Amino acid sequence: MDFIIDGEIPFLDERCGDAATVHLGNTYEEIAAAESLTSKGGYPEKPFVMLAQQSKFDNSRAPAGKNTVWAYCHVPNGSIRDVSVAVENQIERFAPGFKERITAKSTMNTAQLEAYNPNYIGGDINGGIIDIRQLFTRPTVQLRPYRTSNQQIYICSSSTPPGGGVHGMCGYHAAKTVLKDRFNILL
Repeated sequence: MDFIIDGEIPFLDERCGDAATVHLGNTYEEIAAAESLTSKGGYPEKPFVMLAQQSKFDNSRAPAGKNTVWAYCHVPNGSIRDVSVAVENQIERFAPGFKERITAKSTMNTAQLEAYNPNYIGGDINGGIIDIRQLFTRPTVQLRPYRTSNQQIYICSSSTPPGGGVHGMCGYHAAKTVLKDRFNILL
């Protein structure tokens, strides 16, 4: 979901306003229960929500007095169910008054995500499940999976180790591979 809001997100814990990305899920047990239910095809009332507030750190992303907010939660692969109310309610839970500040929003379900980017099969922005086996074998089984058959092209998407959710590390490791291959620089 993408939002434009008036002002800032009114987090109960003001420290959340200083973070580029905020994970909304309450206790470990609540997060685990929500993620477990989703993995079994269910829809938690209180989903684990990842929220980014880009314009707090780049004011070119929103007009003066407004802020952009991006949020998502996990849903069963391929689900087209609208969970936007649950996402908004979860944000509201940790930032009372958030809903009143929304001036515009847009949503995409899994089918729309896949249409937008065919690599997002079933709406999966991480390029597929990341289990212990996949962590070391995607997209191919090799020590430096950032290389391609074209020596001028490297990949650094969430489909490369260490995968999505480890923001920037795929690109970091791909850049190290480029430096080693092209300039014989080891970091």
